[in-house]
Amino acid sequence: MKIIITGGAGFLGHNLTKRLLAEGHNIISMDNFLSGSQKNIDPFLTNANYKFIEHDIINPLPIDEEVDQIYNLACPASPPHYQKDPVNTMKVNIFGALNVLEYAKKHKCRVFQASTSEIYGNPLEHPQRETYKGNVDTLGIRACYDEGKRAAETLFCDYHRMYGVDIRIVRIFNTYGPNMSETDGRVVSNFIVQALRGEPITIYGEGEQTRSFQYVSDLIEGFVLLMNSPEFFGPVNIGNPGEFTISELAHEVIRLTGSKSEIVKKPLPSGDPEKRKPDISLAKEKLNWEPKIKLEEGLMKTIEFFKGEIAK
Repeated sequence: MKIIITGGAGFLGHNLTKRLLAEGHNIISMDNFLSGSQKNIDPFLTNANYKFIEHDIINPLPIDEEVDQIYNLACPASPPHYQKDPVNTMKVNIFGALNVLEYAKKHKCRVFQASTSEIYGNPLEHPQRETYKGNVDTLGIRACYDEGKRAAETLFCDYHRMYGVDIRIVRIFNTYGPNMSETDGRVVSNFIVQALRGEPITIYGEGEQTRSFQYVSDLIEGFVLLMNSPEFFGPVNIGNPGEFTISELAHEVIRLTGSKSEIVKKPLPSGDPEKRKPDISLAKEKLNWEPKIKLEEGLMKTIEFFKGEIAK
């Protein structure tokens, strides 16, 4: 198939591209490098089935050709990145969704939206099911991302209802793995980089807030299964239901790296969710999907990747 990936120079874009090229597909990748990286596309540039276009999807897509599928992954995903320019984050989510949907409508191709568990906000339901409407602070510093992704889901569903656009929506829970940036700003990469450098590991609050950590290959498998599902379009949670406190994660990273790093506590950022855990019953039922990589195994693979990056 011929497949467009927006956000193709990001962490998830790299891992999805690698998977789809290995399956023999033709990939048109787009990114504006706001949070993506040149090194995430460099391995593919000599592949005859790969084409990269530098582009910001706030603007209409710069090509006009028949494709089979579009994966819309474009948007900064870590709080430091999406909060740096919150207006732009909203634009990417809303205008970006409109542009890929218009393209899919015109060319009658299937289009995939990478949504997020952040649409549940600071949840009052635990674990979170897809039917849960969320508890989002619409005025908070995270709202540009949370509300932007909620608006994008609305647009996808309305294009499906009004125009028959063939959509797929996945809600991604915390994901980690190779090809994350050292400056990504999310907790797994932060802890690993700090531990490998012997720097203090920074915990915000008391570290009792919980997260569910998913290795990237499990997520990409969920992407592909949903995109190629004949009828089910979601939204569907794709995440690992194993729940850990941030403090537990910090101690596990210290153990696995053999680091002498100390743990330092800082004030909890505004709007930081207290709990996060997916109910994956729907993914099991509709996609026959569940995660395979345990936290220790995934962390070891990610630590090895960052060892190589830090040594450069």
